[in-house]
Amino acid sequence: MDAAANPAVATPVKPPRKGLLSPTNIRRWQNFRANGRGYWSLWLFMLLFILSLFAEFIANDRPIIASYKGEVLFPVLIDYPEEKFGGFLAETDYRSSVIADEINANGWMVWPPIRYSYRSVNSNIPHSAPTAPFWLMTKEERCAGYPQGGNDPDCTLGNLNWLGTDDQARDVLARVIYGFRISVLFGLVLTICSAIIGVTAGAVQGYFGGWTDLLLQRFIEIWSSMPVLYILLIIAALLPPGFFVLLGIMLLFSWVGFVGIVRAEFLRARNFEYVRAARALGVNNRTIMWRHLLPNAMVATLTFLPFILSGSITTLTSLDFLGFGMPPGSPSLGEMIAQGKTNLQAPWLGLTAFFAMSIMLSLLIFIGEAVRDAFDPRKTFQ
Repeated sequence: MDAAANPAVATPVKPPRKGLLSPTNIRRWQNFRANGRGYWSLWLFMLLFILSLFAEFIANDRPIIASYKGEVLFPVLIDYPEEKFGGFLAETDYRSSVIADEINANGWMVWPPIRYSYRSVNSNIPHSAPTAPFWLMTKEERCAGYPQGGNDPDCTLGNLNWLGTDDQARDVLARVIYGFRISVLFGLVLTICSAIIGVTAGAVQGYFGGWTDLLLQRFIEIWSSMPVLYILLIIAALLPPGFFVLLGIMLLFSWVGFVGIVRAEFLRARNFEYVRAARALGVNNRTIMWRHLLPNAMVATLTFLPFILSGSITTLTSLDFLGFGMPPGSPSLGEMIAQGKTNLQAPWLGLTAFFAMSIMLSLLIFIGEAVRDAFDPRKTFQ
C-alpha cells in the first residue's frame, strides 16, 4: 500500500538545515558589505597581515631553499653551521661571496624577493648610511659599493634596497614588513587580553550591582585617573625591554575602556523578563551571564574593538619613538620615525614610517566604521 492510497500515512519531512549564521548576523554581514570602504579595507588589511606573517619568505638574508651536493636544504627554517659548506663559523652567512660561490658550484639557491632581514646590514652601500632608495640613483651610483661596479653580478634587484637603508645600513622595506607584523600582533594580543579582562569586570559589576558594583567602580575611577603615560615610561625604564614585558605593562590600563560599555549593557538587561525567567527556572548566575546577557553586551564591545586595536598600535609606536618600547634592534615603526626625525637629510625614513602607519590606522578606522554600521540596530532590525 503506497502513501497516496492511504492519506493517514505522511511522508516525513526533513527539517531545514541550520546555517552557520543566524538571520540577524546575515543582515549584519550584509550591512558590513554595504559599506564598501570598510569591506575592502578588511580584505586589504587581512592581505597585508597574512603576507607579514610570512615575512621570512619575503625578506630574509637566507635562501628559502637550496641544494648542496645533492642534499636539499631549507636555510630559512633551519640553522646550518658554516662547516657544512667548508667554513668554520657557527652560523652561515649566505650573503658571503665565498659561501655563495661554494653553494652555487655544487648546487643552487632560491632567494626571497628581498635578500635582507630586518637586522641585515648591507655592506655594499654606495656611501655612508643612510642611503636613498635604489630607484633614485643611477646604475653606476647604486652599484658603486660592489667590486665590479655596474657589471658586478651581485648588483641585482634582490640585493638592492627598494626603500633605502636606515642609519645603520639596514634595509628599510624589510624593517617595515617585520615591524608591521609586530605592531599588528602586539595590538591583537593586547586587544584580546584587554577585552577578556574588561568584559569580565564589567559583567560582574553590571550583573550583581550593589556593593560589588560600587566598590569595583570606585577602584576603576581611581585606577583610570592615574597618569598612564608617565607610569608606562617609569615601569618600562625599570624592567628589561621585551614583547611580553611591554604587553603586561600596557595591559594594566588598557582593559578599563571595556568595563563601562559591558557594565551598562548588563545593568540594562539584568532585569529583563527572560533573565527573571531563567532565574526562576533555577539557572545559575554564570550560565545567565554567559549565555543570555553576554551576547547582547558583545554587540557594543565588537564595535569598540577596531578602535582599541588602533590605539594599542599607536601606543606601541609612541613608546618605541621615545625609546621605551621594544628592545634595541627590533623592527619598529616608532624607531623608524625617530630615525626620520634624527636624519632629516634622509626623508625616505620618515615618509616610509608615516605612510606605513597612516595606511595601517586608516584601514583599521574604516573597518571599525563598517563594524559599527553592521551592528547598528536601526539597520539590522529595520
